Amino acid sequence: MPGPGYAFFGTEEWENVKGAMSDWEATRTAYDKVPEIPVVRRFERSALDHFGANHCVAVSSGTAALVTALAALDIGPGDEVIVPGYTFLASIGAIIYSGATPIIAEIDESFTLDPADVESRITERTKAIMPVHMLGAPSDMDALTAIAQRHGLLILEDVAQACGASLHGRHLGTIGDAGTFSLNTFKVITCREGGFLLTNSPRTYQRAYSFHDQGWFPLEGQRNTDRGSGDLIFGLNFRLADLAAGVALAQLSKLDRVLATTRAAKRTLAEQISTHPRFTRRVLHDPDGECGTILAYIFNERADAQAVAKALGTKTMDDSGKHHYANMAQLQALGRGERVCPFRKPEPVSNRYDPGALPQTDDILQRSIALSVGVTDSYLGAGFGISVSSTPKQITHIAAQFRRAVASL
Repeated sequence: MPGPGYAFFGTEEWENVKGAMSDWEATRTAYDKVPEIPVVRRFERSALDHFGANHCVAVSSGTAALVTALAALDIGPGDEVIVPGYTFLASIGAIIYSGATPIIAEIDESFTLDPADVESRITERTKAIMPVHMLGAPSDMDALTAIAQRHGLLILEDVAQACGASLHGRHLGTIGDAGTFSLNTFKVITCREGGFLLTNSPRTYQRAYSFHDQGWFPLEGQRNTDRGSGDLIFGLNFRLADLAAGVALAQLSKLDRVLATTRAAKRTLAEQISTHPRFTRRVLHDPDGECGTILAYIFNERADAQAVAKALGTKTMDDSGKHHYANMAQLQALGRGERVCPFRKPEPVSNRYDPGALPQTDDILQRSIALSVGVTDSYLGAGFGISVSSTPKQITHIAAQFRRAVASL
């Protein structure tokens, strides 16, 4: 069970899918007025109600949401976007496809952007900061927002791994200029593949909508006009499919239950593991606002982390595939001036992307182990742990395994 949303699949998802199949004319892509509200639009409205944003655009994936948001914020060639060196490849890839330049920055022991390092990397070309709320927990948005305001920068939140998380009562994805979400298999809730973006800006919404749907203006009523009110854009097709939207709509209605269950399971596991002088818990900027999908420990010594990981049949977090910049072959090729994007002219890049470019990030990840709680994903480094379906006995067993591995050091 990769993400916790799967454990909550039921009749609601099936009924919505059957409804979408039966009412095939009720689609947002129809050119004429449809008899009822399309399921994609119903999902968007539910997202607005749940997260408290002004505008939502449902798209085909989390990556599509990132690319759409960058276009909506008018980020492109000549611009720089600061992004953490610990994220999924898609965050950086979206920046590359926008034509902008990714500037990778250090994380701190929250596994999110280190604000001090972010500020040190700002240049006259910097246009945006992309906080990535990794492993279900918020970045230090208070500090990052202050930095953005001082320097006149945009903030694009990547909330792919933290749907439903909040910081001091504010939903992630509504704090910056735009927020992007993923609904794929390994996320908090899922429709297998899908995503959406939130914004409070009418102009950003119009541009996002136009970009994700071949340049059309929001919403159906303007499909038969030459243009609506806003910027003309050659858009693409990043629309969310009706069937996926039906599943997403049902999953969104269960998000609070998913999070409550996941958080409770994590609390139980953490309490049974307790504390130890050889490691500390990950720093959380808002313990009550995180999703609880991952329980991460940072060891004092790299050798201890490696030994415990080996005993548990898992790995340290620096070995988490293309989540660690040092494992992103495309990123290193970009630094060498190779053609890693078909729509981008190869050119020498002065930024450092090679392994060792972010020593603080490397050190933290090398000393860390992620235990699965709501998300089981060995590629993320969370191949050992529990799930939201684990019984109290199973949680006790996993905690005991972890304690024995540490005791054997």
